[in-house]
Amino acid sequence: MNQHLKAWSWIPSLYFAEGFPYVIVMTVSVIMYKNLGISNADIAFYTSWLYLPWVIKPIWSPIVDLLRTKRWWITTMQLVLGAALAGVALTLPLPDFFRWTLVLFWLMAFASATHDISADGFYMLALDESQQSFFVGIRSIFYRIAMIAGQGGLVWIAGRLCLQEGVTPANAWMWVLGVCGLLFIGIGLYHTFALPKPEQTPAENADDPTYASTLSRLADLFVSFFQKKQIAIALAFTLLYRLGEAQLAKIAMPFLLDSREAGGLAVSTENVGLIYGTIGVLALMTGGILGGILASRFGLKKCLWWMIGAMNLPNLVYVWLAYAQPENLYLVASCIAIEQFGYGFGFTAFMLYLMYIAQGEYQTSHYALCTGFMALGMMIPGMFSGAIQELVGYEYFFIWVCLCTIPGMLLAGLLKIDPSYGKK
Repeated sequence: MNQHLKAWSWIPSLYFAEGFPYVIVMTVSVIMYKNLGISNADIAFYTSWLYLPWVIKPIWSPIVDLLRTKRWWITTMQLVLGAALAGVALTLPLPDFFRWTLVLFWLMAFASATHDISADGFYMLALDESQQSFFVGIRSIFYRIAMIAGQGGLVWIAGRLCLQEGVTPANAWMWVLGVCGLLFIGIGLYHTFALPKPEQTPAENADDPTYASTLSRLADLFVSFFQKKQIAIALAFTLLYRLGEAQLAKIAMPFLLDSREAGGLAVSTENVGLIYGTIGVLALMTGGILGGILASRFGLKKCLWWMIGAMNLPNLVYVWLAYAQPENLYLVASCIAIEQFGYGFGFTAFMLYLMYIAQGEYQTSHYALCTGFMALGMMIPGMFSGAIQELVGYEYFFIWVCLCTIPGMLLAGLLKIDPSYGKK
């Protein structure tokens, strides 16, 4: 079979398999726990810890490269993800389901982060440069389809199942995640045959001199990263740019689901899937595409403040939603779409700045380090967001979120960026 055509047999499924578990761990778990009666404080604290594998991914990545082939890691992690999803489904009816499902979500998070490392590396090994360029948009599309399928499809199905007589939220999520587990086991088995075999095993490369100097190169990689110009300001900006968004991300969906008496909007689970997981994701993608177009035309420096404003100002819609508590679903959906569009537009500047920091000899590894700090910037604020919300209520919590955008904006004023960076 032609190599170009053969790539179509595994790239869409590989990147669907990359995005799907991530969205289940980070987003779907929040909605599921809210449906099952877990408090906002516990949801935010424990699900934020699930960011940890992505925080330490840059450290774990070289170990993955040394131990086995990327192909082996991909298929093995997909089977592990399938087993973990099935495990979550089986433990949901238990009295102490929260503890056991968290353990399994932790396993999923580490497997998903390891799968990310392997899949992205395998993509570069299995394809030549022209194929990589051709399929970069395809892989992104199927990653986004996975987001819609997870945040939108799974949540909508679980919500619809809950409407059936005699079906509890635990039953609904048990069936949804059980089917997902079988799907992933099937994907893992399929990729055992479908993935090409472009690389040698580590054992066959044992005499490669790069292996003897691995520790030295790792040390040089880390030292050179922390010796970059403006690195202290850059890392502070990386950690604080999404200080408000990190907290909003953990509370937005519980806010939509909570009763009006508790200060929420009482949106049904299936409608949350439709609004946040479908309309919201499409708005996010549109904002990201527009941001990329403008940044490539005018450069990062000229677009930075516009993108910072676009990312932070729409958070005000949640303040209005909390005070007004509108019942019109179309109005709520419009507000979510505005916020997600702004986030997608503003996040473009953030990712471009991380690429800007990473420039140099170890560009790929330094970019991975930047994304680790980015995940840490989401993890720590998210851990405490639920407790803050329960302490002050939704209205004041969303005001607090808006105030938390100020440190990132102050640090942005200190950044020194080449005016030509990002332009075509």
